[in-house]
Formats: sequence, structure tokens, C-alpha cells
Amino acid sequence: MQRGIVAAVCALVIAVYAHTAQSGYFVLSKPDPACEYYNLLVQGFRAGQLSLKKEVPPGLAQLTDPYDPSAHAPYHDVGDMSYYKGKLYIYFGVTPAVVLFWPYVALTGHYLSQKDAVVIFCLVGFLVSVGLLWALWRRYFAEVNVAVVAAGVLALGLATLVPLLLLRCGIWEVPISCGYALRMLAFGAIWGALHKTEERCWWLVAASVAYGLAVGARPSLLFGAVIVLVPVAQARRERRTVLAPLMAATIPMMLIGLGLMLYNALRFDSPFEFGGHYQLAAGWLLTRRFFSLRYLWFNFRVYFLEPARWSVCFPFVHKIAVPPLPAGYAWVETPFGILTNIPLVWLAAAVPLAWRGRLGSEASTLRWFAAAVAWLFVACALPLGFFMSAIVRYEVDFAPALVLLAVVGLLGLERALIRQPVWRRAARWGWGALLSFSVVFTLFASIGQYAGVQNNLGVALEQAGRVPEAIGHYEQALRLNPDYAEAHYNLGLALERAGRRQEAISHWEQALRLKPDYAEAHNNLGVALEQYGRLAEAIGHYEQALRINPDYAEAHYNLGLALGQTDRMPEAIGHYEQAVRIKPDFAEAHYNLGVALEKAGRVPEAIQHYKQALRIKPDFTQAQNALARLQAGQ
Repeated sequence: MQRGIVAAVCALVIAVYAHTAQSGYFVLSKPDPACEYYNLLVQGFRAGQLSLKKEVPPGLAQLTDPYDPSAHAPYHDVGDMSYYKGKLYIYFGVTPAVVLFWPYVALTGHYLSQKDAVVIFCLVGFLVSVGLLWALWRRYFAEVNVAVVAAGVLALGLATLVPLLLLRCGIWEVPISCGYALRMLAFGAIWGALHKTEERCWWLVAASVAYGLAVGARPSLLFGAVIVLVPVAQARRERRTVLAPLMAATIPMMLIGLGLMLYNALRFDSPFEFGGHYQLAAGWLLTRRFFSLRYLWFNFRVYFLEPARWSVCFPFVHKIAVPPLPAGYAWVETPFGILTNIPLVWLAAAVPLAWRGRLGSEASTLRWFAAAVAWLFVACALPLGFFMSAIVRYEVDFAPALVLLAVVGLLGLERALIRQPVWRRAARWGWGALLSFSVVFTLFASIGQYAGVQNNLGVALEQAGRVPEAIGHYEQALRLNPDYAEAHYNLGLALERAGRRQEAISHWEQALRLKPDYAEAHNNLGVALEQYGRLAEAIGHYEQALRINPDYAEAHYNLGLALGQTDRMPEAIGHYEQAVRIKPDFAEAHYNLGVALEKAGRVPEAIQHYKQALRIKPDFTQAQNALARLQAGQ
């Protein structure tokens, strides 16, 4: 009966995982799993190379600065890859390719999708953590009711933010989920080393291999490797020989580390470069400072303290209010404060109750195991505190360890109150409320995040030219979250492309009601209003876009066009000049600046801008015609 209850809760969690899992952003443009990044890496390995089995787009190879986000933006097919010395790599950890993608294709002849890989890794991590909970219960807390264990299983499955990770099973989520699975496997081996002393060395070898591979998936997990030494410290405390356990705990991990350094050196000429600086990403990363002490307080706030915003509107849970970004910080992507939104983790403070009243090795072993879990939580959270961005999927690096610690605290609390039924009943109401809030938050936050997934899939479809399908995904995002400003904006773009301009205007206006400082929405609304002859309103929106973002080249250009129609030519020239200053390769802005200068009688300058437009865009027939006309006149 006990096994049946725990198995039923496990089945419930697995069903939630299966229902939640969605393919990532890039998948729709790569419907064949063979074209997904990790499978391209496997194809490269099988061909005897460390780079991806993918040709570099000729246009990318010819760019003066391929890392300039605006320069490589047209090459969506290589987004977020690393480009170095004419070859394409991935900066994501190599371990998933070695432990899952390559063996799968070798055994089956088919390529595993990234979505299926993320689900597999998350299931492994969850089930191993349940196995640890079962072992804890049977060995140390047998007097605790199985219903409490079932609650712990629910917490390990749904309060660790793993469902939020599964919402977008893309290239980013593969190494994170792989690191989660391998950390749990390392914990399982550490448990074996702590409790089966005659087999300690073999368990330590397994723990060392598992954690070394976890670092190969997520290098930020490096400092948590100390947990593998916990059984060695226990052996020393018991005055047993420590040389063999120490070698078993360190040598496999050191070999894996040396292999990773060699892998990096062969790819990027540095053992410590994983390719992050050479990403073809949305931001400029080549010279960016990835880690800084000034990010620590900001990251602590968003990862631990900032509560989600609740409302009476479905899906009830909304993004946190993001504090002002520190200087040099990159971006924030829907993190949630774990202490305020997953209050179950407060039970980690009750962990000392787990060994209260115990004697000898029993109390000592429990303390060592709890210390390993606590250290892993701190060691995985701390590097993220110094990192330049905060993203909800990163929280899966430390949340499972903290939840496991809280479950140990829950078991200790139940054991401490076993002979005090009144206090135990009150405590159950308390931790039951904490668990319920944590699970409800996760489920509603998942729905809210699912709206983001639908929006991102719409963007991918629109980029692939599948506009009607993109409209459907944007509309689904708005059904899930009617106050989603970005989805309103993107739906407006798609409707404009479909020729439904009036509906597009309605959605851009709605986006601005929700987010008044949305510069892109002001700009596009201005363009649409201009098409209807509402020139004064259009000019107002362009000016508002520039008040929000003074370096918005397209808004300067559009404002120049509108001012030119009202014979405010000197102002128009000023905005065209601003556009080409901000974006020197803006061919249309050079051409229209030439037109305005020609009207102002500044013909030599006009000729130079027509020539510049043609250098950027040689087949620009209007610029060819204007230049030929002026040259013929001369």
C-alpha cells in the first residue's frame, strides 16, 4: 500500500511533466530532429570533428564583425551557436551529447529530439530524488506516515520549478536538465557511500563520474563538486583509511575535467573558454563581462525575494516587478523569488530536527548527508548570483537541492512531533498550506509561462513565413494571458503582414495601454496610422518612441518621412542623419536623406548618400535612378 501511494503520486507528477513539455523556440524552423543543435554536434563527432556538422552561411563568413547582433540577425539558422575561426560550435555543455544523444542514434539509427531529451533527464532527476526520499524515510523516519512521504514526492516533483523548465524544451534546457539528472545521481551514489562502507570506493567512483559529467553539462556547477568528498570526510572522522576513498572521489572527476579543458583548447584555443564569448546571440558578448560582484544583490533579489504579482485575472500569476538593472547587466527573463513563491523551502530551517535525539553514527550520517545537500544548494546558487542575467530556467540549478533539504526538514518536524498530536496537527496545517501554495504557484506560473511559449512559437512561425499559423499562436497566448503586451504587439505585426491593418492597430493600441513605454509598438502604430492619413497622430507616436529610446534608428527614419510630407524638411534631414549615424548600413535612410538634401539644394551631399545607399544595397533601383539623374545633370 505504501509503495502504491508513492507510485500514484509519482504517476501524477510524470503526467504533469508529459502534459507540460513543449518544444523550444527554434524547433519549428528545424522540424527534423537531425537539424537540432545537439544532433548536429553528434554528426560532427561521428565525422571526426569537434565543430557542428553544418556549413557556415557564406554571408556570415563575409561579415566584418560577425558578432555584431544587427549584422548576424538575418542568419536565424545559426542563432546562439558559437562562431570561431570559420567553424560553428555550441557553447552548451557537451555531456548531453555523450550520455544520451550519441548513444540513442547509435542504438536506434534515429535522432532524439531535444524535447524528448529534456523530458528524459527531468524524469531521471525526479525519480532518483524520490528514491532518495524513500531511502531516507525507510532508514531514519519509519515512524512518519506515508502520506507525509507522498507530500514530499509532490514537492520534489512540482515545487522545484522543473515544470517551468519543461515548458520550453530547447537547446538551453537540455544541459540544465542533464545537470539536474546527474546531480541527483551523484547524490544517490553519495548516499550509497555513506551507508555501505564496504563498497564506499565504488560508490564514490560513481558519484565522481556523475558529478564530473554534470559539470560537463553545466560548468557553473563546478563548486558543488565538493559534495563528493563528504563520504571521505566521514571516513576520516571514523578513523578509517581515506587514501582509497579520496582517490575514488577525485580521480574520475579530474580526468573528466582534463578532458573538458582539452576539448575547449582544441575548439577555442583556451582550456577555460566554452564558447560563450563567441555566441551569435541577441546581445554583444565578445567583450561583455559575464560575472561581476555588482550583480550579486540584484540576482539575490530576483532569485530569492521578489514575489510574483497576483491578480484576479487568469492565469492569476504574473511576472515579478524587476528592480533597476545594475550597470552592465544583460537581461532578465521571468525569474521568481524562490523564498516568496515556493514557501515550502522555509522548512529547510527545520533540518536539525532530523537528527535531534539520535545517537552515534545515525545522527552523524544524517548530518553529513544534509551538509552535502546544503552545500550543493549554496555552491550552485552562488555563481548565478554573480552572472550577468537572471532566467527562470537557471533556478533549476539550485531549487531541487533546496526543496530536498526542505523535505528532510519536513520529515524531521513530523518525527519531532510524533508524540504531540495537537502540535503535529497544527504543524501539518502549516506545512500543508506551504506545500499547497508552492504547487499552486508552480501550476499557475506554468500557465502564464505557457503563454510566453505560444508567443515565441508564433515568432518562429512568422519568421518561417507561416503567418496564419503564427496568428493562431499569438491568439492562444492572449487567451491564456489577455494582458500580455508582447503578444499583442507581435499579433499586430502578423495581422499587418496578413493585410488586416485595422485589427493590427487595435492590438498595438492594446499593447500600449498595457505597456506605455513600448517603443516598438509606438513606431509600428505610427506607420499604420500614417497609411490611413492620420499624419499628426503618427508623428506623435514616432516622437514618443524616440523619447523612450533616442537611439531607435527606424523611428528616426519614419519620423523623417512623416516630417518630409509636412514640408518640415530641415527637421526631416536631422532625423535621417540620426538614423544613419545610429545604423550606418541603413540603405533606405541614406536614400531618403539624399532626396531631402536634393530638395534643400545640397546636391553634392545628396550624391554621396545615394552612393552610400548603393554600396549597401547594389540593386536599389530608386537610388540608381536618382544618382544617374543627378550625374546626368552635372
